[in-house]
Amino acid sequence: MPRQCLLLPLRLVLLAWGVAAALPVVAAPEEIQVYEDDLTQIGGFGVDVHNNLVLSGPNTLAYPGAQPADHVYRLTPEFYYGLSDTLELGLYLLTTRPAGGDVQYDGAKLRVKFIAPHDEQSGPFWGANLEVGRTDRRVAEVPWNIELKGIYGYRNGLWTFAVNPNLDTALGPKGGPVSLDVDFKIAYTVAQRTQLGIESYDEYGPLAKLSALDREYKALFLAVDRDFGSFDLNAGVGRGLTAQTDRWILKFIVGTHF
Repeated sequence: MPRQCLLLPLRLVLLAWGVAAALPVVAAPEEIQVYEDDLTQIGGFGVDVHNNLVLSGPNTLAYPGAQPADHVYRLTPEFYYGLSDTLELGLYLLTTRPAGGDVQYDGAKLRVKFIAPHDEQSGPFWGANLEVGRTDRRVAEVPWNIELKGIYGYRNGLWTFAVNPNLDTALGPKGGPVSLDVDFKIAYTVAQRTQLGIESYDEYGPLAKLSALDREYKALFLAVDRDFGSFDLNAGVGRGLTAQTDRWILKFIVGTHF
């Protein structure tokens, strides 16, 4: 494997951590992303560096010991490996930097993603992502948690549609109910390798008692996707739609495969 292929992902992670340490940080989930049908090649590695900055958010605590969302920067490197032509194994390393503080390590999550064989240029695609992890009390009230993410999408000419219905719950004796959230994306190809789109992230609370539309986290993003060949970028600006949601959020994800 060429040396530069190994150095590029490391440089991306170090650069992002450098930004985290230097910014006068202005938190959102560790990843703000709608899953599509992308998989790395069999035996191949990849890394995505997730960056989320809350420019304005609530200072109220969701639970005792929680980290206030306002002025927190989240950096999450995601490493993944292609197990087969339908399966991918991934690892998230969660970090945050509170306003005026140092970078904090918040835990790790493992995931397995499945994408069914399909036409990658047009028509439908579907799959699922199973994720389990242990995180610090700063970012989750119960340490162990699990999430099952559904993946469905459709391509038609210049348009791409994708939706992720997600079921998640905390594990252990203090675990909570199964909750539902739905992530949605619609994007249009405006130039070669470039798409503009809208992404929506909506929590609905416990399945047994779904909350009213104005009671949970809901945010809408204007986003751009760009393939630069050696790496790809997803960046966007989001606006919270409820009182429980961060007011303004910036996000960018830089990824590469090797």
